[in-house]
Amino acid sequence: MNIKKSILLRVRLAFLAVVVFVLAVVYRMIDVQYVNGDQWRQKAEEIGLDYKTIKATRGSIYASGNDLLATSLPFYQVAFDPSLVSDEVFDNKKHSLSHLISSFYRDRTPEKYLEEISRARISGKKYMVINKRLIDYQDKQLMETWPIFELGQFRGGVIFNKRDERHNPFRSLARRTVGYLNEEVGVGIEYSFNDYLAGRDGEGLYQRMAGGNWKPVNASSDIKPLDGYDVHTTIDINLQDVAQNALLRHLEKHEAAYGSVVLMEVQTGEIKAISNLTKQKGGGYAETYNYAIQGLNDPGSTFKLASMIALLEEGKVNLEDSVDTGKGVKEFYNRKMRDESEWKGGYGKLTIQQVFEKSSNVGVSMLVDSIFGDNPQAFVDAVKSTGFGNLLDFQMMGEGVPYVKDTDDDTWSGVSLPWMSVGYETQVTPMQTLALYNAVANEGRMIQPIIVKSIQRANEPVKTFKTKTLKKRIASKKTLAQLRGLLEGVVERGTAKNIKNDHYSIAGKTGTAQKLINGRYIRGRYYTSFAGYFPADDPVYSAIVVIDDPRGYKAYASSVAAPVFKEIADMVYSQDLDIHDAFRAELAAEPGTFPMIRAGYYDELKLLCDDLGISNHLDEEGVEWVRTKVDNNSITWRPNHRQSDLVPNVQGMTLRDALYLLENKGLKVSITGTGRVQKQSVRAGMRINKGTTIIIELG
Repeated sequence: MNIKKSILLRVRLAFLAVVVFVLAVVYRMIDVQYVNGDQWRQKAEEIGLDYKTIKATRGSIYASGNDLLATSLPFYQVAFDPSLVSDEVFDNKKHSLSHLISSFYRDRTPEKYLEEISRARISGKKYMVINKRLIDYQDKQLMETWPIFELGQFRGGVIFNKRDERHNPFRSLARRTVGYLNEEVGVGIEYSFNDYLAGRDGEGLYQRMAGGNWKPVNASSDIKPLDGYDVHTTIDINLQDVAQNALLRHLEKHEAAYGSVVLMEVQTGEIKAISNLTKQKGGGYAETYNYAIQGLNDPGSTFKLASMIALLEEGKVNLEDSVDTGKGVKEFYNRKMRDESEWKGGYGKLTIQQVFEKSSNVGVSMLVDSIFGDNPQAFVDAVKSTGFGNLLDFQMMGEGVPYVKDTDDDTWSGVSLPWMSVGYETQVTPMQTLALYNAVANEGRMIQPIIVKSIQRANEPVKTFKTKTLKKRIASKKTLAQLRGLLEGVVERGTAKNIKNDHYSIAGKTGTAQKLINGRYIRGRYYTSFAGYFPADDPVYSAIVVIDDPRGYKAYASSVAAPVFKEIADMVYSQDLDIHDAFRAELAAEPGTFPMIRAGYYDELKLLCDDLGISNHLDEEGVEWVRTKVDNNSITWRPNHRQSDLVPNVQGMTLRDALYLLENKGLKVSITGTGRVQKQSVRAGMRINKGTTIIIELG
């Protein structure tokens, strides 16, 4: 036999041997798992071995600036296998270990812990829980330096059983939107994006120990869990804070049942703030239900925007046309439509522009009835053609299904058309109403609001989300221009003129709807709202505010919901430098001219000055709050608010910074005016008495 044939034969024999070995392994696997699987599983149970789920670490939820809204923090239960420690090490270090455990947990004496550990070692116990109390990661690192424990799990016997717990760093901020998930129910982003956040659980081999505890064996067959993806939202944590606090103050002021606010970027549809607060039986307000997304209600007069679209698109009316609203009462069949002005004799003759600005129910219903009375379905079709009344297909589950009544509905009656025209017999959510107003601001393009921008793993995008166009144009260019004029007129001369200001323009519409209780609309019980956008001449943000069932004399939208809108808009305007392009250009054109920087948070003010090219410096380190000193075309930062038990000096600060400092000191804040803080009623440096009300005047 030649060498070539000899080598070839050996290769074939080796290959055959490998094939036989593989087949034997496969046969053995089938035999163990399937043929005799029950027998081996029973055997495993007898010796106390079992595979158990290893939970994956849930992904985190972030705000737009990478601020954490929700994350899983690791906690540990400490267990011990004293049988693994050598006699020499155990005898020399057991006393030190017992003292450290006792001083850490403070529930038993060192002698008691020493007795328990020694007894477990003598009895051959391989697993004992040191203490049921969970420790955090920093404590775990500390314990890993202790005597005996420093040798690790296999030589020192220490076992840290990890358990993840969900943590919300900003607590109540956007709490209902962030949501939660448990075995029974889930809500918010936690529930809607659970498939991404949850990850994939692993599986590990555990051994049952005395007392029913399970000890990880750390077998090579363990399947490691795959941690969840991170969800990055559009929420701006600063604007969220502003919106939620503004809403809360006015809810408390009017003792309302609940309130909701949504702030959105006009062009992108990104939701920058969303808050929903419900009055609790025990007092106070909490986020327990997402009214913005789920809460269906009669929209009231904010629906009049849809009515005006239908009227103007029909081409049979002009804004200069007039309608006689008489004494503020108009009878349609067996029901009377009323204006708020009825008690003082009505508005009389109004132009269509004035009908909208004054929110005349009689005027709008008369116009709609005169144009669409013979064909009410045409009105319904005109409203629906805008996209209003359709699902937004929002990213979060649970969006309320809108209801815009058709003429073939069983409940349609002779009064349905006039009452629909002013916002009754219709059910929509605040978010769906906001989408219509945002479309007017966005040159007629109705877009889908979004709250999640991307899904990421380790800062690498896995999936991104962009705004979808739901309707390319809700109306003609001519109608859109007229609508913008109507909405601006409401703030300039109409029902929301109380929120007009000299710094920027607002466009919007008030809405005050009688509440439907037990099948009847009740006068004196209202669902108030304000929807609009700003700045009106070049819209950047749109928003809607809803406050339900306010109490007191002034319970209309102009006095309840509109002021919340303005307070939020003021804060956004003061913070968003992109809205101040004219100011920045002026600053660049005049060297030596400084912006209104008098006091505030150092990191933010420094960033502003650096961005504007203004020389600035701080002589000390670790300073958070500063005041300014302008000298030789530069700014010197001086420390401000050093002592935590004294009332801080907030003069010159923005309202956001002042509120943060004062409210975190336990002070109640009352606000007057707009702009930066000019005066404070409690002098800086006074000793803080928690609960005291401090009045800050803005200007």
